[in-house]
Amino acid sequence: MKAVHIQQLIAESKFTKFHWMLLLWSFAIIAFDGYDLVVYGTVVPVLIEEWGISSVYAGTLSSYGLFGMMFGAIFFGIIADRVGRKKVIVLTTVLFSVFTGLCGFVDSPELFGIFRFIAGLGLGGIMPNVIALLTDYAPKKYRGTIVAIVLCGYSVGGILAPILGIVLMPSFGWESIFWVALLPILFLPMMYKQLPETPRYLVKKGRFEELAATLNKMAPQANVTAQMQFIIEETEAAKVGPLALFHEKRGLSTVLFWTAFFCCLLMVYGLNTWLPNLMIQAGYGLTSSLLFLVALQGGAIIGSLIMGPLADRIGFKKVLVPMYASGAVALTLLGFGGSQAWVFFLVMVAGAATIGSQNIVQAYVSQYYPAFIRSTALGTASGIGRIGGMTGPIMGGVLLTMTLPNYQYFLAFAIPGLIASIALALVPTFNNKKKQKSQDMSLQEAL
Repeated sequence: MKAVHIQQLIAESKFTKFHWMLLLWSFAIIAFDGYDLVVYGTVVPVLIEEWGISSVYAGTLSSYGLFGMMFGAIFFGIIADRVGRKKVIVLTTVLFSVFTGLCGFVDSPELFGIFRFIAGLGLGGIMPNVIALLTDYAPKKYRGTIVAIVLCGYSVGGILAPILGIVLMPSFGWESIFWVALLPILFLPMMYKQLPETPRYLVKKGRFEELAATLNKMAPQANVTAQMQFIIEETEAAKVGPLALFHEKRGLSTVLFWTAFFCCLLMVYGLNTWLPNLMIQAGYGLTSSLLFLVALQGGAIIGSLIMGPLADRIGFKKVLVPMYASGAVALTLLGFGGSQAWVFFLVMVAGAATIGSQNIVQAYVSQYYPAFIRSTALGTASGIGRIGGMTGPIMGGVLLTMTLPNYQYFLAFAIPGLIASIALALVPTFNNKKKQKSQDMSLQEAL
């Protein structure tokens, strides 16, 4: 019986129409995730005035969604390794789309917060599973680049939110930009039909016909049939779950990744929530302040597109450590102001070093851990990161009540960037090639 080593076939495959299809769907899903990230920051100045809420309460409202994201990232990340990523991606898309859209129909901050929490459950589960599914099927030499391109969708959605805020809010009110989030529901049947399921899950369930058809779409020259013997990495199958992240000397790396995720998402969500307010406080109008959010996301796109291919060439650590540090420098300098061009430049650097680096560190984690705990690794790291994400908006709200000098607000968001840089610098190199080669040889001998 002819054997097919699935990981090897995927790693050595060329970039085909199948990969384009997976990339485009992933990009679209992540774009709406990014839209939701920035949409609240877009309406915060209006909600504070319309609902008469304090900056601290506005920051707390933002954290309701992030609280949901924390639980969603951990729960759906673990569940997907057991029931398949495709089902979880569809379910989480429904959750975030419906309940973000419903936020545009509420008239009280309490109900708004509840809907943000439920939408957050879906949003938290989207990112780790999309990235894990991408990595499952990406050719080895393009993995970092593919993930970086897809995660640019995060920033494209982030750019769309303030632009729609500028266009729609004057005529249709703040509610209208939440209604846009209902659009993904229209495309769910097509998405469900075209997205593949992860190879490991198909092997586990004995769905060999579906697996063969998927692999032939990915690598037409392989001529895979359901009757072939499929070899797939299945070590430590009994250990799938959060504890597996601490086995085989992965414990230190796991804690350091969690630290980096916490610090980076504190900066990302803190800036996306309060950057317009901070800029209004610095003397800019609402429209100009929202344009700084566009610059932040634009910097993230440019940074991701540069860092992704660079990381594939020289390694993730060599790219991410200096980028996090440069973000800390840019945010510190931003607090001292300057010409408008200089401030826009610093905001773009901050976007590249925070949102852009967060995009790349997810690619790093997805490749650092083996496939059988990939969603778990990304989900738990994202969940811990969401705690930082909750902390950022609340911290910003509290700081704004203290009437501090402007530079101190930005300095508070710069310090976590330095901590993230140090944490990633300490991540040990985990080389699993020798072990994998030995495992593959033993499997082949058994056949």
